[in-house]
Amino acid sequence: MSEKTCWETVEVKGHELLAKVQELITEGNVRRIRIRQKDRTIAEFPLTVGVVGLVLAPLLAAVGAIAALVNECTIDIQKVDAPVTTESVALAN
Repeated sequence: MSEKTCWETVEVKGHELLAKVQELITEGNVRRIRIRQKDRTIAEFPLTVGVVGLVLAPLLAAVGAIAALVNECTIDIQKVDAPVTTESVALAN
């Protein structure tokens, strides 16, 4: 079974950026976060399932620094949908 990925876009103000990124990380199904200002990509962070603790600290520090510099930005979020299996289909019915 293959997993599906999709992109979602969220517009945030600079002071909301860090909180939104932390929220996305805790969701757990996020593979990549891209921060854009208008059409320019400011930063892009790949997230893996095992990202915790020491790895998150520099990422969140970078996002905090970006938040201090931008007024409005867009977050592009690449999410992974759970693969559909015959077992999950049977459970849904």
